[in-house]
Amino acid sequence: MTRAVSVQPTGGTPPYVAAALTPNDSLLEAMGFSRGRFVVQQGGLPPLVVPAWAEIERVTEDCRG
Repeated sequence: MTRAVSVQPTGGTPPYVAAALTPNDSLLEAMGFSRGRFVVQQGGLPPLVVPAWAEIERVTEDCRG
């Protein structure tokens, strides 16, 4: 599944970006199905492979509760 997500720079140190998703967003289901393994890509930069995090589905359910 490929999906674009809008992100905003936070101005933190070190710099990072944040994305806001609603609790019923289907992207959270896709991340849970992948057992927390996913890739973040931005034009002009190398892909970022996010380490597996098996608890993504539990966190999603906690947010929905």
